[in-house]
Amino acid sequence: MLALALALAPAAVIADGGSERAWRALKAGEILPLTRILEVVHRDFAGDVIEVELERSDGRWIYEIKLLSTKGAVIELDYDARDARLLRTKGSGVGAARRSNR
Repeated sequence: MLALALALAPAAVIADGGSERAWRALKAGEILPLTRILEVVHRDFAGDVIEVELERSDGRWIYEIKLLSTKGAVIELDYDARDARLLRTKGSGVGAARRSNR
């Protein structure tokens, strides 16, 4: 698990305990490294990432990101781990955290 966390980023948590499976998915190109996902998050939203989880759900890897917005709201962002597509947002501060250049 330590090797995977270091490869993805220090804040990564594998929610289902499948760190070996996630490592293989990363090496096989099935998921993007966390650093790439974080680039997308910071491009699209203003705030600080406070938690990251990588989960497998319905055959899809999903990065679940919690962001503390600059206004103090905690928002949740789900990204497809394969292509960094934003799948879901949750929280009352999502609109205010979204960067206007998007």
